[in-house]
Amino acid sequence: MTTPELTVEVASEKHLKFVDEILRTIEDAAKVRGTGIAKRKPEYIVQKINQAKAVIAMSGERFAGFSYIETWEHHRYVTTSGLIVHPDFRGMGVAKMIKDMTFTLARIRWPKAKIFSLTSGAAVMAMNTKLGYKPVTFADLTDDEAFWKGCEGCINVDVLKRTGRKYCICTGMLFDPEEHLPAKIPQEVLERIRKIDAEQHQSEEK
Repeated sequence: MTTPELTVEVASEKHLKFVDEILRTIEDAAKVRGTGIAKRKPEYIVQKINQAKAVIAMSGERFAGFSYIETWEHHRYVTTSGLIVHPDFRGMGVAKMIKDMTFTLARIRWPKAKIFSLTSGAAVMAMNTKLGYKPVTFADLTDDEAFWKGCEGCINVDVLKRTGRKYCICTGMLFDPEEHLPAKIPQEVLERIRKIDAEQHQSEEK
């Protein structure tokens, strides 16, 4: 049987039916790595999809991979997180396709933000390096307590706490937009983002 062509796009409402499968894949990946991925609730993933802060890979009607974006300190810092690929689609370049899309989406939405990553995976480190990330100390990352609270679900959080949040199993990496050219993204995605941002702005004013 021929595998349908892989596609990667900014996740939307039509992808909400995959939330449970996404969460299972994240949890299974953490067990396989034996390192740790912060656990997320269904509501969290749903929110990311609804806010156009998530990217999904599909093979026909099958879920192939996922990642999401979060912002910190009033958009001064951005993370592209939770990158996972379904076991059936590993070794096919899906992770890189997703990483490239989340990275571009983050740069378009918050062009002045510094994009950072905490990862224990060699493959993710290699992708980050090619995109222009550089290894940094945790002191160079956001001070937002909400970000670090997200590490509570990781099995290695005791290491982070014992070191006074100076280092852990993960490596910190940072992309500074001032050192690179602007990114590009499809016009239809930009229109969707503008609509979402306008709705959020109106909601905050009420």
